[in-house]
Formats: sequence, C-alpha cells, structure tokens
Amino acid sequence: QAQLVESGGGLVQPGGSLTLSCVASGFTLDSYAVGWFRQAPGKEREGVSCISSRRASTYYADSVKGRFTISRDNAKNTVYLQMNNLNPEDTADYYCAADYTEPTTCTVLTAIYDYWGQGTQVTVSS
Repeated sequence: QAQLVESGGGLVQPGGSLTLSCVASGFTLDSYAVGWFRQAPGKEREGVSCISSRRASTYYADSVKGRFTISRDNAKNTVYLQMNNLNPEDTADYYCAADYTEPTTCTVLTAIYDYWGQGTQVTVSS
C-alpha cells in the first residue's frame, strides 16, 4: 500500500527552525516529484515548495523563499523541508505529496498529486 508519512512538526518560537521529513513506503519515491503544502485554520491549502524527481528543479512560494529549503534523499525514499527563521504566519498543518511525472519539473498544483500524507502540525508561537 502506497503511503506518505510526514514527521518533524511541533511548537517552535519565532525565529526558530524545524525540519520536516516525508517518508514514502509501498512505492519508490525517486520517480515522483514531491511537494510540500500547508493549510492554516480557515485558509485554503497552499503550495509551499516542490522538488523534481531528479532534483533538477525546485520551487518555493514567495512567502518562504530564502527561509525554506527542500531536499531529497532517494536512497532513503525521503524528502525534507528545512524551515528556518519561522514566524507565526508559518503556523499550519504541513502535508507532503507525490506526483508521478517527468523527472525535471515539479508544480504545486494540488490536483495533480497522486499520493498525500496525513500532515504534521507546525505551530510558531512565543
């Protein structure tokens, strides 16, 4: 059974850092682009970042550019989201998703993603 599991969320003070992990099981992640999305209470889900299967392309939303870094370790079937200089506006449930697509592109269009994780909560508060 194909599954994505996120971890690494938690409570952090403004200016702090967290690293989220997204581990795939039941399928090989190296053929998939992976995206990170977030949804704050009362808001729509938004695309935060994505990485192509061959690492050729990455994307960052303007709101996180320069603070977040996406990376992947295909040998571990895992994608990471390093989040630095967090602020309260980053508070949300964070989801990873996998899209079976050609190896050099990625997108944060939610509708095209094949598999989704259950989410991990990130709270930025003093």
